[in-house]
Amino acid sequence: MAVPKEKTYTAEEFLAMEELPPMTQLINGCIVSMAPAPSEGHNYIAGGMYAKILYYIKKNKGNCRVLYAPFDVKLDNGNVVQPDVFVTCNRDKLDGKRHNGAPDWVIEVVSPSNRSMDYFTKFVLYRNAGVREYWIVDPVNQQVHVYIWDTPDMNMLTYSFADDIPVHIYENAEEKLILKLSDHLDQ
Repeated sequence: MAVPKEKTYTAEEFLAMEELPPMTQLINGCIVSMAPAPSEGHNYIAGGMYAKILYYIKKNKGNCRVLYAPFDVKLDNGNVVQPDVFVTCNRDKLDGKRHNGAPDWVIEVVSPSNRSMDYFTKFVLYRNAGVREYWIVDPVNQQVHVYIWDTPDMNMLTYSFADDIPVHIYENAEEKLILKLSDHLDQ
């Protein structure tokens, strides 16, 4: 089915559409196809991070849930996105089909075709929606930009893939979650 583009849509209208192409999102009321599909390297990084986060949550008997694309996150009535990986600690926001509201932590792995989407458009959407922590993983530059928005100073930190990166939403946990992106590179 061709993606309709002639008007703006609400989240309800968008979510009611049948047979949309995979990886289609609603951004500021406009339907956006995220094709082409992510590369093998992109999936390897996102999948590795998902697995490490899932292991951490299960090992620590945590209440949070980690999910990955394609899974809809309805941020508000004009935005339905599919983050590469996200963590929600309020399971009431999950209705079996989608996540409603801001997740606690969102990770986007940058692809050449979506750089501005992750660095600018989704950055603003996630910040305005109330996401507590946002990671932009940039494989080309081997950097991770971490934005911590639930603190008064709203920190922005940049790490290399070789660095140990602490996860802010788990900073008060008995066992901290630390990710090292070099562990998730295709060898």
